[in-house]
Amino acid sequence: MHQPSLFDAQPKPSPPDDTVIVLRALGDFQSRGKVLAERELPLDRLRGALRRAAEAYGAEELSDERATAALQALGAQVRRVPSFFAKHPYRVTVPAELADRARRLYEEMIKA
Repeated sequence: MHQPSLFDAQPKPSPPDDTVIVLRALGDFQSRGKVLAERELPLDRLRGALRRAAEAYGAEELSDERATAALQALGAQVRRVPSFFAKHPYRVTVPAELADRARRLYEEMIKA
């Protein structure tokens, strides 16, 4: 039986699913006192929370396409707007149930 030493390569945990990162980001967004539920927001407003969530898991930052796909998979409404409106041309509406779920999950993560 081999006992690992300090210099042995440690296996890296696999990065979480995109939906887990997005849930944490939505919870983080709300923890900063911002209103999320039932409100159309530009994706630009969520980019900071998405970046912080990816960093917390040691994962790469989600692209617009991956973030919007995960948001849609969770039940958010995503609408693409012309690219001259914003650098990240999407508008996101998060239902109240999803916002509550994300808030509870984020609070549990912070406690742990």
